[in-house]
Amino acid sequence: MKGPLFYAKILLFGEYGIIKDSKGLAIPFNSYKGALKVSKNLSGQALKSNESLKDFYKYLVELDTEIVSFNLAEFKNDIDSGMYFDSSIPMGYGIGSSGALVASVYDKYANDKITVLENLTRDKLIKLKEVFSLMESFFHGKSSGLDPLNSYLSLPILINSKENIEATGIPSQKEGKGAVFLLDSEQVGETEPMVSLFMNKMKNEGFRKMLSNEFVTYTDACIEDFLKGNVKSLFSNVKQLSKVVLTNFKPMIPNAFHKVWEKGIQTNDYYLKLCGSGGGGYILGFTEDYEKAKASLKDYKLELVYRF
Repeated sequence: MKGPLFYAKILLFGEYGIIKDSKGLAIPFNSYKGALKVSKNLSGQALKSNESLKDFYKYLVELDTEIVSFNLAEFKNDIDSGMYFDSSIPMGYGIGSSGALVASVYDKYANDKITVLENLTRDKLIKLKEVFSLMESFFHGKSSGLDPLNSYLSLPILINSKENIEATGIPSQKEGKGAVFLLDSEQVGETEPMVSLFMNKMKNEGFRKMLSNEFVTYTDACIEDFLKGNVKSLFSNVKQLSKVVLTNFKPMIPNAFHKVWEKGIQTNDYYLKLCGSGGGGYILGFTEDYEKAKASLKDYKLELVYRF
């Protein structure tokens, strides 16, 4: 058995904000992917994955919900036969490793599943997101369901609000100088502690005000600019967003990158933002001149995501 491939995702804009109903824009990232496979001789990562699937199975058995049901007998049988998730998506890096796994399990074992080929109405997208949120909560404690949704559909997803999401098109890539890139922090980040930290910060009125007045405003503007191809305005808004994140989300930025982050804002060589919940993994970069950014960040590993 070898299941279909499910890809990584990148949340270009909207991290943390989407928990509080800002806009979000997520795109598939086909450089990394995973699929369910079966092997009789499990060792290393495959064995670890199989153990994790056993725990996930127990979680799904106890899931008390009307909105989805699974063929759990078949799921258990496959796990007992040595099923694992064979994935190149780095874990704890903010690009949806658990999302791809959740999408693959839903695809194979959900009864009456919503398929990618049918007419994806807003109601169906909301239902899928709800199902995925329930499923992925096993991994993160609290999940928006967006990562698995993106991986499952393999389409860019625009989140207008919790109740309003749509598959969208993004401008086709150009052979320009500008780029979106990933910067490898070479540290693993854990989602759950970061989300808890954010929820604690939300108890502070000043933080809540900053979130709605600054963070959400710049996030929404960035999304609009990106989708419309307003590159000049996009970089101006990304710079402001980068400043807001550095000032207010410092605990989510690995310590070794505070100065690197600031350097980008001061030199305009690049602007950094969180990729997912932060705390490690990838950091997302935007630059009007990728060659200049590479020279400025020569001590770090960069990966190209999108060209302007």
